[in-house]
Amino acid sequence: MIYTIGFLLLVAFIIYGFMLTRKKKAQAFPANWHTILLKHVRFYKNLSVAEQQRFQARIMLFLSEVNVESVGFKLEDVDRVLIASSAVIPVFNFNEWYYKNLSTVLVYPDHFNEDLGFAQKDKNRNIAGMVGSGQFKNQMLLSRKALHQGFQKKAHVHNTGIHEFVHLIDKQDGVIDGVPERLIQEPNVIPWLKIIHKEMEAINDNKSDIRNYGGTNEAEFLAVAAEYFFEKPKLMKKKHPDLYQMLKVCFRVKN
Repeated sequence: MIYTIGFLLLVAFIIYGFMLTRKKKAQAFPANWHTILLKHVRFYKNLSVAEQQRFQARIMLFLSEVNVESVGFKLEDVDRVLIASSAVIPVFNFNEWYYKNLSTVLVYPDHFNEDLGFAQKDKNRNIAGMVGSGQFKNQMLLSRKALHQGFQKKAHVHNTGIHEFVHLIDKQDGVIDGVPERLIQEPNVIPWLKIIHKEMEAINDNKSDIRNYGGTNEAEFLAVAAEYFFEKPKLMKKKHPDLYQMLKVCFRVKN
């Protein structure tokens, strides 16, 4: 098919206009959010001043592109900051990232069940977060309680927010399978699968400090390993050097 120069210029203008719109929509970073980030987000606290400013811009851009809504409670600034941080941390070293498969983050006060209920007496209320499908396509559902617990100082590694956003990154190629095309280039696919299966076997044999849920399947392993990588990178480098190096490549971490 042959396109005229005028048509190509029009397409370029539309794309450029879209990018400008994205940048214009982002509001100014609230000054008090810096304190919230320092208190709750270790990843942010460890950044240089210049990188902290870049992180601030990225979370504001995310919040300008994605709706954050609550069910049964009023959202606070800390909720928005932790959700946006969960989204930015895995892709912070990408020059630009747009969650094309996300329009809304729906936040419940606590864990919920498969029917999206959260009655306190419901024994099946055990879901901390999920990437929506069907009628909830392009939505993410999160437990506020689990979100906050993920950013608390703790001995174990479990960050629900990062976990679910890594699933969303994995899904950008159309399927959540633990081998996201945006992170893992073709030459690294086979080495990555070898590492996955080795580490999953160790998990299922109770010979690993990686969270047991990572032994469920390849997709869950990627999300659980990413939690570990971003929450305790030094420990992962020591205990799982091959996995650590592969995740450095995936998430474009230079240091």
